[in-house]
Amino acid sequence: MDVITDILSFFADNIFGQVPILIGLITLVGLLLQRKRLEDTIGGALRATIGVVILFIGVDVFTGGLTSFQTVLADAMGTTPPSSEHTLSGFLTEHGGSVALVITVAFALHVLLVRVFPAAQYLYLTGHLMFWVSTVTVAMLTLIAPDADQLTLVLCGSGFVAAYWTLQPLWMRPLMRKVMPEDRFGFGHTSSITCLLTGVAAKPLGSKEKHDTEKLKLPRQLSFFKDVNVSTALIISVILLLAVAFADSEVVRAEAASMDENLSPWVWGLLVGLRFAGGIAILLYGVRMFLTEIVPAFKGLSDKVIPGARPALDAPTIFPVATTAVMLGFVSATAVFLACLGIFAAAGWFTLVPPMIMLFFVGGASAVFGNAVAGWRGALLGGVLSGLVLAAGQAISWSALEGSAPELATLADPDWYVIIWLMKPLEAVGGTVAVWLVPVIALLITVVSLVLVGRRDRTKESVSTTEES
Repeated sequence: MDVITDILSFFADNIFGQVPILIGLITLVGLLLQRKRLEDTIGGALRATIGVVILFIGVDVFTGGLTSFQTVLADAMGTTPPSSEHTLSGFLTEHGGSVALVITVAFALHVLLVRVFPAAQYLYLTGHLMFWVSTVTVAMLTLIAPDADQLTLVLCGSGFVAAYWTLQPLWMRPLMRKVMPEDRFGFGHTSSITCLLTGVAAKPLGSKEKHDTEKLKLPRQLSFFKDVNVSTALIISVILLLAVAFADSEVVRAEAASMDENLSPWVWGLLVGLRFAGGIAILLYGVRMFLTEIVPAFKGLSDKVIPGARPALDAPTIFPVATTAVMLGFVSATAVFLACLGIFAAAGWFTLVPPMIMLFFVGGASAVFGNAVAGWRGALLGGVLSGLVLAAGQAISWSALEGSAPELATLADPDWYVIIWLMKPLEAVGGTVAVWLVPVIALLITVVSLVLVGRRDRTKESVSTTEES
């Protein structure tokens, strides 16, 4: 048993936990299955891997600035993060092995579901979110059944997580087709609930044809805003300089010293804004590079191993479609979240922690889908909904996780909150029966959904064939 555990943990830590390696291996297998020439196979696999590495370099560049931004902003708003005797670090020390095993077993079950049910269509490949979804799931299972052994946690967690990975890209498919009509890949990200809400709520607001963010006409004097790098640098710099003006000078100096101890706080604020824009540019370049390789390479898997399957990929893969919408979503999500922070603090409800990284990715993704439905109005709505969901979700979910890892509430994407509150009622029941209800119900819903979707798709194909003949 220990040998099997070690093998599964190795795959979780060194394959699924390392996104460049995972994407590179899948690209390599896909090209080998297509019997591409050796030089094309090696070159394609390496380009896909390097593209993901570049993507994460971009993420590191701008998230480093966002972390400092978050610290200064929280001080400027006069807020103190909530605390608890239970921490995420302590939780992972105790249950990190279970989380790793859930990732590996769940992925095997997910592949099986996609292979058996053609309607599933998408293989979930967003590696870092595999870890976080598994972590949130195990955290809730330990609350439902505190005395459950590791085998129970792994089997129950794997069933639920596999169901989520299988269904999430599928329920995003209709909206994703508006962003990517050619259906080359799916959307695999835990912002999907807010993206769906945006897609539905934006319908009455207009159309993309009339209000597309990428076709906005600006006065000549403001035309530089059309360059996403310029507008990003300017907007983030202005927001951060305002935060510097109101934050405690010692806090700002400490953050500035992390870059250069002789640096003026004002120059530091400007440099963070410029680094943010540079990070986004690097990220988008990496996205384009690895998509160019993995999408055609995945055809080998689709043809030979999992017929009809396509990869479900991270949120940044849709950002190049509407870069202006991404920035509009981030800025509006941040503004709404900060407004909620002030309201919650004044009312004495909860001290919110500005999750700048989540506001960027969730707000940006929701805005891209909002733009696909209703142009800039939909993009703005996507940002607003993201700010509201992240604020409300953080406030009501901290206490739900207080017995395991409450910090997850401040790191969360919208889908995490849904997972938490779907499982929360079972905590009142507790015990072995309750914890086994989680995978049984999740997998039952998954199988029924896939059967129904499969029947619907076959009916459409039959009708289409009849009309053509």
